[in-house]
Amino acid sequence: MDVEEVREYCLNKYKVTEGFPFDNETLVFKVLGKMFCLLNLSNHASINLKCKPERAIELREEFDEIKPGFHMNKKHWNTVDLEGTLLPEMITKMIDDSYNLVVDNLPQKERLRIKQK
Repeated sequence: MDVEEVREYCLNKYKVTEGFPFDNETLVFKVLGKMFCLLNLSNHASINLKCKPERAIELREEFDEIKPGFHMNKKHWNTVDLEGTLLPEMITKMIDDSYNLVVDNLPQKERLRIKQK
């Protein structure tokens, strides 16, 4: 997947916004104000995605393109190289998992509203 495909995929999710809160090279996607994806727009495109701790370790061990989250809590975040050999379906699944982890930690009222969509 390229940067534009990741951006479009993230923005098609319910209640997602984008912005540059840190710098001009890191596009951040949030669901109701909570980050679930950080997209590095510099020369080497990558994304940071939230992940369950045990699954994060499994993915890192299985795929060379997946590393501990750069500038993030390495227990809960992975950095995924978009220029590697991962299939688009794998990347979208990891984006979905990250989004759902964040949604699952939202207040019940917001969580129920999102899950109904």
